[in-house]
Amino acid sequence: MSPVIETEEHKALRTAVAALGRKYGRAYLARLAREGGHPDELWADAAKLGYLGVSLPEEYGGGGGGIAELSIVLEELGAAGCPLLMMVVSPAICGTVIARFGTEAQRRSWLPGLADGSRTMAFGITEPDAGSNSHRITTTARRDGDDWILTGRKVFISGVDIADATLIVGRTEDARTGRLKPCLFIVPRDTPGFAHSPIDMELQAAEKQFELALDDVRLPADALVGGGTSHAEGVGGEDAGLLQLFAGLNPERIMTAAFAIGMGRYALARAVEYAKTRQVWKDPIGAHQAVAHPLAAAHIELELARLMMQKAAYLYDAGDDMGAGEAANMAKYAAAEACVRAVDQSVHTLGGNGLTREYGLASLVTAARVARIAPVSREMILNFVSHQTLGLPKSY
Repeated sequence: MSPVIETEEHKALRTAVAALGRKYGRAYLARLAREGGHPDELWADAAKLGYLGVSLPEEYGGGGGGIAELSIVLEELGAAGCPLLMMVVSPAICGTVIARFGTEAQRRSWLPGLADGSRTMAFGITEPDAGSNSHRITTTARRDGDDWILTGRKVFISGVDIADATLIVGRTEDARTGRLKPCLFIVPRDTPGFAHSPIDMELQAAEKQFELALDDVRLPADALVGGGTSHAEGVGGEDAGLLQLFAGLNPERIMTAAFAIGMGRYALARAVEYAKTRQVWKDPIGAHQAVAHPLAAAHIELELARLMMQKAAYLYDAGDDMGAGEAANMAKYAAAEACVRAVDQSVHTLGGNGLTREYGLASLVTAARVARIAPVSREMILNFVSHQTLGLPKSY
């Protein structure tokens, strides 16, 4: 696959997903957000058509593709006005981590359900005092016989209420150095001591945000992703936590870029349609350069962001984790900035109509900013690029 020119298969996938998106559209998600419902029908249809599991291995019920294909699905649903946020979490992060590092039992237990949509998984990493600094994660796991005891708190965790389990990022003590190192655990929703409470968000979305409390949650040995104690043994476990984390975070950034690009395309399409037909004087307002040029610039920025997203997906699917890390961060940054500008210009193009529920753009002003903030802020991405790419000294 070329990261620049899409294959015929990818073009066909875009066309098919776009058709599904048009069946539901922006009004569908907006209604669910107001009523407090979940996009179960869209999720089920996407699963039935094989879109949710397109990136997961064929031997476990997936499509055998990669993040490149999954990002196409999310982008096209977003361009139709109905992106599925849990696609970023369940198949992209959790499915990828389990497929790459899970034990055979974990793969057989979770991947078929994640692929066919019958099971979903949330991802818990952010903490109240460790937002962008994952080195400050305080959720800890200690051994108790053959079991693990997990204690800590998480915030801004999406979809916990509908997820069958949450993939929790904790830390265990290295027996050799005494230092804490990251480990990932599968925590079923009904596990004793595992509680979740909704966060009252100003942002209206079908997927809700939660705070998690893990109060001496007892987990069996096989809850540790990869099991065992050494990555060298081929199973992951305690010594592979950092690798597992990056295996999930790079797809998360790529999928967030897809989410943002789709949203920006949706807003821009509404604005272009309006600019072609809205007539104030003798010509449609789109004939005026003051209206046309900002929309053209927004389109260019979205296309450029998509190119970086495709590069990141290409590198990740090719197994270049280091190259993918840099590209995924850049793609997420570029897509978020392009999305915010596209949404802002689209609302401005419609004037007062841009603030009405009829046109469905005003709520995107808040939603677009999410891509600038989560899962990592644009400032932290600039830190990454300045340190890792440019070799500049750290300020922290």
